[in-house]
Amino acid sequence: MPKEHKGGNYMKSFNISLKSITDVKDFVNIVNKYDFDIDLTSGRYVVDAKSIMGIFSLDLSKPIRVDVHTDNCDEFCEEIKNFLV
Repeated sequence: MPKEHKGGNYMKSFNISLKSITDVKDFVNIVNKYDFDIDLTSGRYVVDAKSIMGIFSLDLSKPIRVDVHTDNCDEFCEEIKNFLV
């Protein structure tokens, strides 16, 4: 049986770019406002988007895939639109 995530079994994915330490801090502050699960994937590594240390373990020179585990992420997507690639 598939793992259930907060917010339902829906997932939306897109790519972002975090080019500076300030970008990472701003992104984490936005992500932490939401109850649903959000993962970041770079290559074969997947980290919790709410973990600033996890994000810094990724290769930030390349776009990062965001997986949002909810059926309604319109407000979240609007808040992070400056990071979308």
